[in-house]
Amino acid sequence: MRILLVRHGESVDNVAGLYAGSRDSPLTNHGVLQTKRLGAHLAKRQETIGPIKYIFTSNLQRAYQTAEAVAEALLETQCPSSDDTSESRTAVEVSRLPELREKDYGSSEGKKYGVKTGRGHNDQIQSDSESHESMRVRAHRFVDSHLVPITDTDASGNITVLIVAHGIILGVLLKVLLERFAPKPAPSAPHSGGQDGLSESVAWSNTGVLQAKLQLGKDLTSSGSPNKAVPVASSTVSDDAAPSTNSRGKPLHLTIELTNDLEHLSGLKKTRGGIGSAKFDSRQRTMDSFFTSTSKKRKL
Repeated sequence: MRILLVRHGESVDNVAGLYAGSRDSPLTNHGVLQTKRLGAHLAKRQETIGPIKYIFTSNLQRAYQTAEAVAEALLETQCPSSDDTSESRTAVEVSRLPELREKDYGSSEGKKYGVKTGRGHNDQIQSDSESHESMRVRAHRFVDSHLVPITDTDASGNITVLIVAHGIILGVLLKVLLERFAPKPAPSAPHSGGQDGLSESVAWSNTGVLQAKLQLGKDLTSSGSPNKAVPVASSTVSDDAAPSTNSRGKPLHLTIELTNDLEHLSGLKKTRGGIGSAKFDSRQRTMDSFFTSTSKKRKL
């Protein structure tokens, strides 16, 4: 089973350099192109990583529109021929969740970041912004409510779970996943803190993809009695802590395979003249639509 952690496409507030956590900033025209590239790329990669069976996303539009672009691309791969009927296709449900929202910056929302004050430092993030611990609680709640049930049935399967959210909450979620599912180091191997350190250093560009593999280990219990996964309450996990298990008592080990993968954006350039950075208007026709034949449009 694989897990993909993906950041949303470029938003208007990204371009403007504004704090946008709970602000529902829309995608730019360039951001929409990024999401379409992402969707086509992930749909094609299912041959390698397994079919995407679950899609979870933040309920902010820049994230769920990115997730929906992937879902649409997946649907197209099911029905490449115009002769097939829509009834033969089954779309992957896109679940919008408040747990995956970005950090709430409080009264700093919508303010320019990186602004220097007279005291010589950035004084824009106010004390009423969401705490790291609050985001950790949300990340654990998401894992318990949505991810753990999937591991009970599909951890050993060749499937993929796609999670589309925002840069900061994805970093918090990654750390939670590594705390709960990271493999215990071998006794003979020196502790390097490799994956723990990775969770601190990983960053996501717009539509950047982190790919991880979640695998079942050997049965933890000699008696065969099932052990349920126990939520990790602490912000740190000792080297001697047993990895989380599914309901059958199997340890779950997470391995990071790719970070901030942007292969799908190769060759994509932003339209000049400010058009690429402008808010996307769904009423506008895309360039592709001008080259679509009339007969094909009728079939669609």
